[in-house]
Amino acid sequence: MTLPPKPVPRPDKVSLWRYAKLFRADILSAQPARLYRAWMAEFRTPFFRSYLINQPELVQRVLKERPDDFPKSTRVNEGLRPLLGNSVFVTNGKTWKRQRRIIDPAFEGGRLRETFAAMWDASEAAAARLGEHLGREIEIEEETSHAAADVIFRTLFSLPIEHHMARDVFEEFKTYQRSQPILNLAALVPLPRWMPRLFRRDTTRSAARIRALITQMTQMRAEEIASGTAPDDLATKIMTTADPETSEMFTTEEMVDQVAIFFLAGHETSASTLAWALYLMALYPEWQEKLAEEAQVLENCDFSVMSNLRLSRDVFRETLRLYPPVPMMVRENACPEVMRDRDVRRGSQLVISPWHLHRHTRLWDNPDGFDPDRWQTENGKACQRDAFIPFSAGARVCPGAGFAMIEGPLILSRILRDYRLSMGPTPVPVAHLTVRAKDGIRLTLTQRER
Repeated sequence: MTLPPKPVPRPDKVSLWRYAKLFRADILSAQPARLYRAWMAEFRTPFFRSYLINQPELVQRVLKERPDDFPKSTRVNEGLRPLLGNSVFVTNGKTWKRQRRIIDPAFEGGRLRETFAAMWDASEAAAARLGEHLGREIEIEEETSHAAADVIFRTLFSLPIEHHMARDVFEEFKTYQRSQPILNLAALVPLPRWMPRLFRRDTTRSAARIRALITQMTQMRAEEIASGTAPDDLATKIMTTADPETSEMFTTEEMVDQVAIFFLAGHETSASTLAWALYLMALYPEWQEKLAEEAQVLENCDFSVMSNLRLSRDVFRETLRLYPPVPMMVRENACPEVMRDRDVRRGSQLVISPWHLHRHTRLWDNPDGFDPDRWQTENGKACQRDAFIPFSAGARVCPGAGFAMIEGPLILSRILRDYRLSMGPTPVPVAHLTVRAKDGIRLTLTQRER
């Protein structure tokens, strides 16, 4: 049976300097093979200790049972601060809780139904764009990035990607992606606050341009809210929601921080997963045909159609298992801990890796295989509860998780309804901002007879 590719693991023992170079180049290929079967592993540097935890009980302790005792590591997030500022992605404690109290109502279940029309329009637009490339090999990540950005702008600001401001943010973000390394110096060396972070000049310049564009859009929306002409979209909902405990609302600068992470998290992660899903459909044509048949129900813009896309949801879920867009999350223990009889010092880095957890040989049946049917099995259901965290888990679960599980299967089904996909070169997964293909994912599309 053909298996989806995964990175070639590094040897189990390399020097710290060699590991740092591998880690900076690609976080996935830097990991040794033994981590796919280990419950816990320790990594020592001259400056701090890091622990990878794969045991479900430990993951649950950190993410679900005692999240306040394991805040997000500020060290690893240093590299993203020029773009994300003080957004909900990087904050902890009271600041983070206040931000979530304002943000979460915009992503409640009823709001998904209200945003569906915008997702539908974006999926129709994506299918139309792909129709311009029939019969020739294309880089599909570029297309899924375009589609995901379109969804974000339609649902957040009621703007299609063709609008000049949305297009400018999208184009500048592509520049930012190319310049942003996965690892900033502060991730390996604990630098004092006064010391410069040595961000690349093109990275900070690109981040500043993105934030300037988002500031302009946010200020325009604030004016529309004040005049009573604002559309009822996610931006309006968030900007008019007051913290139920303090009655405060986001300032313009705070809203810019949140929009930046919505675009990074909602666009980048969806684009990555959708591209890998399309690749897997080309790799497994029998599943492609099943989804194409199921997708024939896509005729009218009605949220109820999602209940008929069960296979598409299972395929998208299996893609999230094999290629989780955020491959690793880093927490820091605020007090001394004992984990698997090891003393874990206060301030240690705790790495929770969906990439390893989702392929763990002691948890999953056929961990490296593509099997959307697994989600109906006892093993699949158990692992979904205990070892499946593509959107994190617990208090810090991604507020847009439900959003993504509508957007992804919808666009996947809409594309397969009209087009048949065939393979190009086998892609190699690497991780920078998200899990992407080293040299892109190249596929050929042909028109499907309906």
